[in-house]
Amino acid sequence: MADKGEVVDYSLNNPDTLTKYKVAGTISEKVLAAVSKLCVAGEKIVTICEKGDKLLEEEVAKVYAKTKLKGFAHPTTVSPATFVTPYTPLSSDEAESKVELQPNEPVKIQLGAQIDGFGTIVCGTVVMAPKDEEQDVVTGRSADLILATHYANELLLRLMMPPGLLTSGTDEEKAKAASAKPPTQARITSLLETITKSYECNLVESTTSWLFERGEIEGKKKVVIAPGEGTKGDGIPEVGEVWGVEMGVSLSSGKVKSMEQRPTLHRLINDNGMAKRPTSKKLMYDVKKNFHHFPFSLRQLESERDAKLGVLECVRNNLLRQYEVVGDKDGAPVARLLTTIAITKNGVTKLGAPPALDVSKFKSDKKITDEEVLKILEQPLSRNKGKSKSKKKKKPAKKAAKKVEDGEESEEESDDEE
Repeated sequence: MADKGEVVDYSLNNPDTLTKYKVAGTISEKVLAAVSKLCVAGEKIVTICEKGDKLLEEEVAKVYAKTKLKGFAHPTTVSPATFVTPYTPLSSDEAESKVELQPNEPVKIQLGAQIDGFGTIVCGTVVMAPKDEEQDVVTGRSADLILATHYANELLLRLMMPPGLLTSGTDEEKAKAASAKPPTQARITSLLETITKSYECNLVESTTSWLFERGEIEGKKKVVIAPGEGTKGDGIPEVGEVWGVEMGVSLSSGKVKSMEQRPTLHRLINDNGMAKRPTSKKLMYDVKKNFHHFPFSLRQLESERDAKLGVLECVRNNLLRQYEVVGDKDGAPVARLLTTIAITKNGVTKLGAPPALDVSKFKSDKKITDEEVLKILEQPLSRNKGKSKSKKKKKPAKKAAKKVEDGEESEEESDDEE
């Protein structure tokens, strides 16, 4: 712990920062895997969300016992086929609390943990098997959608890397590669569209990747692909940064519309604003205490009824941001992925990611043929540091893991920062 008045380095230059991100990422991935198993046709979405949040709370409680600032980076959300944005209904809304997952629909699961304000959010898409049936292989348009999303996401992760970062060779060759201009966001969109159109799909408009900072998931920079009217990106990824990289793909045009469902996902955007109504004051107190500047669901609060009343004033006075429920304009199925990455001098490290896709379980008669895109997809995400170095790190890694389990803040330096 830092002494009073001491300036703490919260950047990736501090090994403890990367450790906390990775611990949060491990929790996020573990809970995502568990929630994915809960998602079967016929299950109620609100029940799955509640169970997911309980799992997150339990896992976070096991680590960093002395750290008060820890918990949710994002509540559990389960979005049906045509939904684009995270969806988390309330048990007090009679109609929405009864919504069940349907066979064969792609379902998006998003959630995240944070340790000491370092949040790691993940989102994965799973295709619902028919109830009481095994689904070994996904075919047809569902397979097209999942494969398009997977490969587009892999391409975007590589395009987030600063030019020349992993270039080997002479100093002159490295300098030349590093001096290349990073792709513009229009160019990124164009390359991604090459993949999605190969599978007769389209990017979801205004899919946004954000710079993550301590206590903040919408930093000063963002990458926007397939920007809609009035939206644009701002800034480029650089070494030493953490990003939440998002991919969204639709089986139709990718255009979006507002849905009729109640917005239940919110986030604190004004620490200093004052609420007047008692329910609003109580809501703001609970949000600042439990969620800080991370998203939360109204169902996570003590009383959903009071929360629904209090949130109206808070949104109207710009104390809270309300996340609208958005879906595909044509009512077509959508898939989404979200990966939290760190960009270090050794490349891109996935701090928290959806499970690796077993492409053999998705059969499509379509494929990517563009040589430039295929060449980028072949590139590694990080530098291969060799086996001998990883062997040396085995013992300290176990020691660090033990410290985390015991609630201590490990000072072990990650391989990524060597």
